[in-house]
Amino acid sequence: MKIFRAISSLILLALFLAISVETSKTVAQEKPASQTKPPLDPANIDTSVKPCQNFYLYANGEWLKKNPIPPEFSRWGSFSELYDRNMNILHEIAEKAAATPDAKKGSDTQLVGDFYYSGMDTTDIENQGLRPLEPYFKEIEALKNLSGLQEVIAKLQRQGVNVLFYFSSRQDFKNSKMMIATLHQSGLSLPDRDYYTKTDKQSKEILQEYDSYMKKMFTMLGDNENKAADEAKTVTMIEHRLAEASMTKVEQRDPKAVYHMMTLAQVNSLTPDFSWNKYIRYFKLAGLKKINVSQPKFMKEVGLMLKQIPLNDWKVYLRWHLINAMSPYLTQNFVDEHFNFYGTVLTGAKKLQPRWKRVVGTINSSVGFALGKLYVKENFSPQAKARAEEMVHNLEAAFAERIKNLDWMSEATKKQALVKLKAIVNKIGYPDKWRSYAGLDIDRGAYVLNVMRADEFEFNRQINKIGKPVDRTEWGMTPPTVNAYYNPSMNEIVFPAGILQPPFFNPNADNAVNYGGMGAVIGHEMTHGFDDQGSQFDAKGNLKNWWTKSDAANFKKKADVLVKQFDGYTVLDSLHINGKLTEGENIADLGGVSIAFDAFENTLKDKPRPAKIDGFTPEQRFFLAWAQMWRENDRPQALRQRLIVDPHSPNMFRANGPLSDFPPFYEAFGCKPGDPMYRPDSVRAKIW
Repeated sequence: MKIFRAISSLILLALFLAISVETSKTVAQEKPASQTKPPLDPANIDTSVKPCQNFYLYANGEWLKKNPIPPEFSRWGSFSELYDRNMNILHEIAEKAAATPDAKKGSDTQLVGDFYYSGMDTTDIENQGLRPLEPYFKEIEALKNLSGLQEVIAKLQRQGVNVLFYFSSRQDFKNSKMMIATLHQSGLSLPDRDYYTKTDKQSKEILQEYDSYMKKMFTMLGDNENKAADEAKTVTMIEHRLAEASMTKVEQRDPKAVYHMMTLAQVNSLTPDFSWNKYIRYFKLAGLKKINVSQPKFMKEVGLMLKQIPLNDWKVYLRWHLINAMSPYLTQNFVDEHFNFYGTVLTGAKKLQPRWKRVVGTINSSVGFALGKLYVKENFSPQAKARAEEMVHNLEAAFAERIKNLDWMSEATKKQALVKLKAIVNKIGYPDKWRSYAGLDIDRGAYVLNVMRADEFEFNRQINKIGKPVDRTEWGMTPPTVNAYYNPSMNEIVFPAGILQPPFFNPNADNAVNYGGMGAVIGHEMTHGFDDQGSQFDAKGNLKNWWTKSDAANFKKKADVLVKQFDGYTVLDSLHINGKLTEGENIADLGGVSIAFDAFENTLKDKPRPAKIDGFTPEQRFFLAWAQMWRENDRPQALRQRLIVDPHSPNMFRANGPLSDFPPFYEAFGCKPGDPMYRPDSVRAKIW
């Protein structure tokens, strides 16, 4: 959905599943990641803070003081530093490709080079103005009836515009070998339904700013102030109704709650004024018999709205979503207004990123595997891949031992857990089979049209999967991405080359640092297969119970301890972490650091004890590497947004929370009862 692409260019590096290791962020060109610093830099440590008081501030205090957030960004941390290094590499690749105008049509170099050229050609962008979008605006204005409205909705969705609902393919939860059609709630311009439904002061202020933003954009389209004000009210009315009917992020965490296979007749009964037969024919899916409706209540409300809301109001809504989605790729006045709201109001960023970074980010989200193929040639060695694969195998062995030694799980469930663990597919660095962009037309013309054609290409690629077997070689993240993920339907863990770099992974670093950093990330993703969501899927990726009733009850009881723990953390003013929203990530963080520590300790067996480095034991270096991985300064606006939409806890609590539950940490730093980092056994979370 284009609104998320636009937000991504300002805030996020990658928006994937709620089970990724980190909600990533954009970074500043002015702060390149140094390759000369030691793998674990003692200069980051603030010795005025005791490790058992606040380990995050102890490990990172000096770094936090010396690294204020650059004006372009809402957050700045270790992920930012690495992403910045990768972005500079991708910049060089894009510049080189753009300097090759005679590259073979359809080649990686041509796709990347022409896309980059069009995005950097500000003279042409300014001269083009809104002309590239005029056919779409005219089609919206010419609408005469609901039948025509339906066709334009389908057309805009195909171009990547986030209107009304989201239609695509997905793996069948109950038959992981097949791809099915799915309908999902969508159609909002703000990041989440809660922005419309909350009534606190900050939420009201954001809605007022959103209203002002819409008015400005409508006047820039040529409307007078009175008309623009009325149009903004119309959009707000429609989006409020969609938001009220939407499921919360916590509700969506239950896979069973978003799985409702329906016949076309049943879907038509939810929305009598919307012909699903016609809709699927538009996408050449005439043989489609069933659709998974993730949120039937939402679609029922859509049906009522189509009946009750006048056609002219729908025209306003569609016109708004088209310009809002495409603003980042248009003239500077539209770019600036879009940033002022999504960048400054929502996240606190003070300054727009350099154009080259925005364009490279768009290329990565549009043709990222073409860009990624050029990236990995020089930035991910076979030796690095082999070292990472070795770590994965060592963590799998450590996790297996933990499962075998659980005192709360029956032998029957342990057996199934071990089967699932063994079946996890590991994808490291880059795909064995590269994604093809054959048929995608990218040229040196209008930048916004390149973006729309790329979105249409991806939409069609997803739609064409419906009714076909799952391609288990496919990747959901591009190789340069500084992130990782676990996919429960595929039962796979994926680590792009972009994150397998210093400071998280360094082939030349000691094991303590690599296991405390990248090892914990690997363990985190493995644990997602056994968190509150992943645990509902079996070894083959099917939504199928493999637990005994008593074991499931024990697991929930233990997970609830962690939910309560994180509910108790105050982040900003009176705002708390939502323990249910962040449950899966918190389980994965605790599991990740625990499994990685065991795997690291196994590397020390039957070997001479390593000497201290910079005065720290190997165990202390492991925990310092873990904490330094999460170092980050955040703007208050970004933290507020994160508490609403992000399934990851803010970084200080990701660092401290799991360690406060982990006795080996107490031993490494001498933490005792009464210390803030020491949790009594009665309230200590112990799961995997």
